[in-house]
Amino acid sequence: QVQLVESGGGQVQAGESLRLSCVVSGFIFSQIHMTWYRQPPGKQRDWVSTIWASGLTQYTDSLKGRFIVSRDNAKSTAYLQMNNLEPEDTAVYYCRAFSPQTGNTHWGQGTQVTVSS
Repeated sequence: QVQLVESGGGQVQAGESLRLSCVVSGFIFSQIHMTWYRQPPGKQRDWVSTIWASGLTQYTDSLKGRFIVSRDNAKSTAYLQMNNLEPEDTAVYYCRAFSPQTGNTHWGQGTQVTVSS
């Protein structure tokens, strides 16, 4: 059974950092692509970053340089390191796994990040 479990969210002040984790089961993790999204209060869900199975990373232009996506295949975990957080980063953050082998996509449950000024 495929399962994505997110953790690492919380409340921080502007300028501080958080690292989100997404632990994946039910996939051969090294073969899947991982993506992070976020949904601010009252707004649509937006793409944040992707790390492909190859290790290639992509970021939305507005976040490049502050956020870093990574993966640890031995732990079947994807990470989103968020640095110099701003109040506008406040959102529910979601991870998504895609398997090119099966064509299946699954979402994590979301984790709340709140940044105060």
